[in-house]
Amino acid sequence: MAKEPKSSRGSKPYDPPPAGPPSQPEPGAPLSGRTFRSRIAMSANDMKESIRNHLKFTLARDPGTATRQDWYLSAAHAVRDRIMARFIETMSVQTSSNARRVYYLSLEYLMGRLLHNNLVNTGLLDATRQALGELRNELELEFELGLEAIDEEEPDMGLGNGGLGRLAACFLDSLATLDYPAVGYGLFYEFGLFRQEFAHGKQAEFPDEWLQTPTPWVVTRPEFAIEVRLNGWVEKGANDRGDFRPRWVGTRSVVGIPHDIPICGYGGNTVNFLRLWEARASREFDLKVFNEGGYVEAVREKAMGETITKVLYPNDTSETGKELRLVQQYFFVACSLKDIIRRFRKKNQGWDAFADKVAIQLNDTHPAIAVPELMRILVDEQEMGWTDAWALCRRVFSYTNHTLLPEALEKWSVPLLEKVLPRHLEIIFEINRRFLEEEVAKKWPGDTDKLAALSIIEEGSPKHVRMAYLSVVASHTVNGVAALHTQLLKTRLFASFNELFPGRFQNKTNGITPRRWLKQCNPRLSTLVDETIGDAWPVHLDELRKLVPYADDPEFQRRFMDVKLQNKRALAELIHHQCNVKVDPTALFDVQIKRLHEYKRQHLNLLHILTLYRRLLHDPKLSINKRVFLFGAKAAPGYDLAKRIIHAINAVAAKVNADERVRDRVKVIFLPNYSVSLAERIIPATDLSEQISTAGKEASGTGNMKLALNGALTIGTLDGANVEIREEVGDENIFIFGNTVEQVDDLKKRGYDPYAYYHRNEELKAVLDWLRSGHFAPDWEIGPVVASLLEGGDPFMVLADYEAYVQAQEKVDRTFGEPRLWAKMAIHNTARVGKFSSDRTIREYAEQIWHLERVDPPGNLFPRPGDLDER
Repeated sequence: MAKEPKSSRGSKPYDPPPAGPPSQPEPGAPLSGRTFRSRIAMSANDMKESIRNHLKFTLARDPGTATRQDWYLSAAHAVRDRIMARFIETMSVQTSSNARRVYYLSLEYLMGRLLHNNLVNTGLLDATRQALGELRNELELEFELGLEAIDEEEPDMGLGNGGLGRLAACFLDSLATLDYPAVGYGLFYEFGLFRQEFAHGKQAEFPDEWLQTPTPWVVTRPEFAIEVRLNGWVEKGANDRGDFRPRWVGTRSVVGIPHDIPICGYGGNTVNFLRLWEARASREFDLKVFNEGGYVEAVREKAMGETITKVLYPNDTSETGKELRLVQQYFFVACSLKDIIRRFRKKNQGWDAFADKVAIQLNDTHPAIAVPELMRILVDEQEMGWTDAWALCRRVFSYTNHTLLPEALEKWSVPLLEKVLPRHLEIIFEINRRFLEEEVAKKWPGDTDKLAALSIIEEGSPKHVRMAYLSVVASHTVNGVAALHTQLLKTRLFASFNELFPGRFQNKTNGITPRRWLKQCNPRLSTLVDETIGDAWPVHLDELRKLVPYADDPEFQRRFMDVKLQNKRALAELIHHQCNVKVDPTALFDVQIKRLHEYKRQHLNLLHILTLYRRLLHDPKLSINKRVFLFGAKAAPGYDLAKRIIHAINAVAAKVNADERVRDRVKVIFLPNYSVSLAERIIPATDLSEQISTAGKEASGTGNMKLALNGALTIGTLDGANVEIREEVGDENIFIFGNTVEQVDDLKKRGYDPYAYYHRNEELKAVLDWLRSGHFAPDWEIGPVVASLLEGGDPFMVLADYEAYVQAQEKVDRTFGEPRLWAKMAIHNTARVGKFSSDRTIREYAEQIWHLERVDPPGNLFPRPGDLDER
């Protein structure tokens, strides 16, 4: 018997279908019909044989000595074989039809684990589960070989960080599911962001060595390597016809090696791909220098080149860090553009059809340097006239803005650009000159203030290039990611651009893929939904509206909340395993999981925890429901205050969790190393979703959508997509509090004084004084958190919203004490968030921005969104 060795580790009104009872089944009457059919079919016996073959022929392992990781790799390869067969068919049809494609440029993709996701999308989940179970029994393995067990052998891919990257991953899933021709481009990071641990409550960063486990999903394509030039200088010159042609000379080179990850749509009909670039030196090893004893010098160029794709978001608090970030971004877009052009030229000659076949989406400003790079290729290499080249660029590029924070809008200093990309700097200055003279000055003649305000070049010492402005000027369409966000872009952040370019700005409210964020991560709830309304909802999320009549049904409420309780028990076990803290699964699970930033206001949550803790200490008989406060977040390595907020939360958690006076009535948990796979465990178990950013600061948020879809109630401000969630679920099924955007503005105009709130509210004053008293941690360690709220001016108005937040939390507690009411509200959240499917978002992009048509490979067995009405 084998023993296991230790493992290595919207722009238009949303009009959902009616949910009235007449067309619905009676509550409790399950639907027998099924609509899901996969293009990729395989029996359990065939899967079992394929897994055995990969164990033997791919991994060269014997079943008697194979580890659980070996079985994971064998199963993954078996699934990948079927996906790659469909991938080849997809590419053949898209290429032979010379289809128009969208090329999605994003510096990060938060993919998570892929085995389970691919099993769900291919329809091979049950066959694989059965095959693994039979293999374990036949081989009499002493360790668990279930799907959930081998899932744990797969690391999360270290390719992203937060909402930006997860949105990109959801979009790739929807593009394939909807049969749109698309290629994602990004970087192949060796270490990702970082692996987070807590040392004495403080965040400690370690390399995320996700590639230590072989990744079966990646196909390396060295034949498509790209050479990228950097540094050097510009010489003035002319071509043989006497036309002015600057030359970029004296450069150094690095090479981009592409790694492809297949992206399988739901049903396995279309398989697109994500192409990620790894940086390597153009000359990796100098044998002459090595033989002369210069061992370090011999590999210096190799080390320098590979630094580019070592980590996501290098710390840019130093000048070298800033330079590395710029080099990283340019390397990414230079490789991607050359690859796009190569793919275009396989079927097309010249440039006349380029904008008809190519749509390039800039996901935030990280890829914005693609604009001068494409201009350089067209003007310098292809010798196209400037006017024609610029017109072509504007037909190709579109730009998604993801932030309203001015400090988060990327800017590069002119001296840095001159050092790294001297020719691109010249092109940017020329773009700006023509833009100001030919467009701004004509619209506002003689208005020098307007010229300065709209200039891509920000005056100062030194001057800076505003990449968001460059993106807006170069794109045919600019979109926000929630209705409120887009409104604020048009009226505040880019108000003059909106006036100059009427119609250029659109809204595309973000969405999430229900395949991963309900069907995969919450199989208990997914099964209940299937049994109740059928299984069409994963590609037609509006179908969940059919659950509305069940919201008042006692039996359905019982089953719905039993699913939640089972999920909470599973999460409680995880918490005990990771944090050595026991929590009561019947408690209210109050969850805030998102990137750590002041505007997301994890410290407001902390102040409420301290308030509740203090109330319990003063009144041990206080009647409240048990509550587990759960956090998951990483702070950027260079963001000192965010790291101190983490420390403060952990310091309070240590005191609260050990205090016998409150027993298990309140627990505070901060799970380390927040990731997609961890989110998949937390989200199905969440009762209350914390979406408490300062109004006007969050662009959209997608965690709010995932949590609501899984039956969590939202407590939040009227910010980002919270506004639209409230519109969908109804005022009665959400807890809204705090100042609105207009009220925040009014407070600023009147001169916001956090001390006024501090002195006015005795409870607030008490918890702030307590936090920096040294009781939880030395004042010099966590005192700056309080200082930022008082002496620092409280830039995100935490104190202004404190009282309303505490009152909203009191309402939450009362509501949770009425189980049937809470169950009804939770069901309404799941049933009424169909709008927030990424399929809807992608259809809007495809129809209104990219003008993309579906390409349906032969053998489509699966009805797509939009087809269901014709069944």
